[in-house]
Amino acid sequence: MMNRILRRAAVFAAAALFLGQSFAMAAGLTSMRFHSGSEHDRVVYEFTDMPVYTTAVSADGRTLMLDLADTSYKGFSAVPAKGSRIESIAYNKKGKHLIVTMKLKAGLSYQVRTLKNPTRLFIDVLPDTSAATSTAGTAASKPAVTATKGSSTGMPGTIDGDYVQEIEPGLTEHTYVYWDDYGKVSAWLLEADPARYRLVPTLAKGKIPGREAVSGIVARAGGVAGINASYFAPAGDILGVTQINGQTVGTTYYTRSAFGLRKDGTPVFGKISYDGTVTMGGVSVSVAGVDCERGADSLVIYNRAYGSSTGTNEYGREYIVRGGRVTDIRQNDSPIPADGVVISVHGMAADALGGVQVGDPVMIEENLGDGWQNMDFIIGCGPRLVENGRVHVTADEEDFPADIRIGRAPRSAVGITKDGRYLLAVVDGRQSHSVGLTLTDWAKLLVKFGAQDALNLDGGGSSDLVVNGEVQNSPSDGQERLVGDGLVLVKK
Repeated sequence: MMNRILRRAAVFAAAALFLGQSFAMAAGLTSMRFHSGSEHDRVVYEFTDMPVYTTAVSADGRTLMLDLADTSYKGFSAVPAKGSRIESIAYNKKGKHLIVTMKLKAGLSYQVRTLKNPTRLFIDVLPDTSAATSTAGTAASKPAVTATKGSSTGMPGTIDGDYVQEIEPGLTEHTYVYWDDYGKVSAWLLEADPARYRLVPTLAKGKIPGREAVSGIVARAGGVAGINASYFAPAGDILGVTQINGQTVGTTYYTRSAFGLRKDGTPVFGKISYDGTVTMGGVSVSVAGVDCERGADSLVIYNRAYGSSTGTNEYGREYIVRGGRVTDIRQNDSPIPADGVVISVHGMAADALGGVQVGDPVMIEENLGDGWQNMDFIIGCGPRLVENGRVHVTADEEDFPADIRIGRAPRSAVGITKDGRYLLAVVDGRQSHSVGLTLTDWAKLLVKFGAQDALNLDGGGSSDLVVNGEVQNSPSDGQERLVGDGLVLVKK
């Protein structure tokens, strides 16, 4: 549990900061005690309830910051605090956050512990030979980090920054925390070297419809890391033009942005649309969808990605196709051949194909537009966020609904950096530790971290980044949402 807390923490300062996070209800700060002794300088805060808080220490050990969310301090009287290690303590209010900044005399380490009854938070500033620890009363070594210098937003007592950790060769994670005019923003960005890792789209539970946590999707695929991907229907049908191993597993009526890799590994970003036609018995009918629920008067194609059978009702007709010919005609819930498809029709589409017989040839044509040939996979999602290293948000022109297009929210993205690395990224939102981002600000952040091209993925409660089996962010549902598919990084 402690490792999970540390992985979710953000480390930020002039060089690097380490954040540890704990969760609880809104609280009132009632009193403070201070003691300076041979073993440590101790500050004790007492609350009505334990608040949501983060602690951070600068890389040089000279500044220790405590960020108390949703905490009131009316009537609180600070005790003068100057000891062997602590020089001063300052208090600043930022929105609902109370920022406590401790100035230290030298590069030191610290411990943070809590007590439930009474509700107290202890901060011990230790000699620099002691191990830094965080929350829950359990010691844990502070991880060694490589960090880049952050920049200040001017908020009293806070420092922006980027904690950079090499997960393993060719795989680097950034934990980036900063403040803007709306509050704190926490983001996680993973860079992967394509020479060492493959990016593999993976269906939840290995089929459609299916829903599964990203951690489960990554584990089944044998991946090192992964992120949620497509928009999906409640049952798990993929919403968006999607291909896996060259096979279409999702469609949409809209022309929207997509990301994919060609079979030679070349990344492709652009707009995509699906135009499919099935010709049987000399009659051509447009495809309404692939691997989705069949609607009225429509034709839907089912392949083995949908599972072993179509699961349709009795109000239609289905043609089992193998080797380019109709091999059987059934009414509903037909078995899907491993080496073929099922053409399922209803209403007017069924009437148009009423003369088709077993043995008739079948032609299926799919057109995705220019530039989408010879693809290994395609993830149709959107909107586009970054194009050629510049912010380019296409939400309006691609007719995305307001809940995606407008406002600050948790978000996910996939991109390619200027040096050709894969970029998987999430930002938390709708929580005290992170207010989320608009699409434009999300795009700006990705550009800041080197994105040459980037695509927005499903967001909100779906936003979920997993590394080595652990969820890095804090999904806004309070737990991992069951999603329709994910993008998984697998070692080559």
